[in-house]
Amino acid sequence: MGLLDILLGRTKPVAPDLDQLFALPSAAVTLQAAAGFTPTGHGAVCFATVEGAAFEQTHREVQALLDADADRSGPPVELRQDDFGYSWLVSRRAPDQLPQLVNDLHAVNSSMEVNGFGPQLLCSLAGFTDDAGRRLALVYLYKRGTFYPFAPLSGAAERRDNALELRVKAALGDDLRIEQDLSRWFPVWGAPGL
Repeated sequence: MGLLDILLGRTKPVAPDLDQLFALPSAAVTLQAAAGFTPTGHGAVCFATVEGAAFEQTHREVQALLDADADRSGPPVELRQDDFGYSWLVSRRAPDQLPQLVNDLHAVNSSMEVNGFGPQLLCSLAGFTDDAGRRLALVYLYKRGTFYPFAPLSGAAERRDNALELRVKAALGDDLRIEQDLSRWFPVWGAPGL
């Protein structure tokens, strides 16, 4: 970064660190002990859709790679689009297969990045639930290399449990690189995989 960038207030973007995703299984142990949340086995990668044959080929290859996993039980990986026009590649595993789910999320992100579609990657999430039926997602922001908790309130139209999110932030501070700028804790309403 040069002097002009400093004077104009421009900052260098944080390089994504996809290996941060591998911290999720140990964070899940802490999350269960601290707040009673366990993995659902559902996760997803969100990306901005790009028109073109190369992009279509890339996400078809990733989907085929994940579907070819012999250990996968249940439905295959699916591509879904949300109400905002973003694409989600959703993976479902058994709740006790969080490491395999993390491998799926990492493979999708890595494949998109290697094929030149890193700028289209937005976030990845892994779903959790507790005995009371509350839902929680640990969301990885691709462009920031950080995580944040997202806890939608059940039965409420687009309302969050902010107190729970802050408790989870405090509990997981030693396990995950938590996003400190709360304005970047974007809601992922209706996200597949949550």
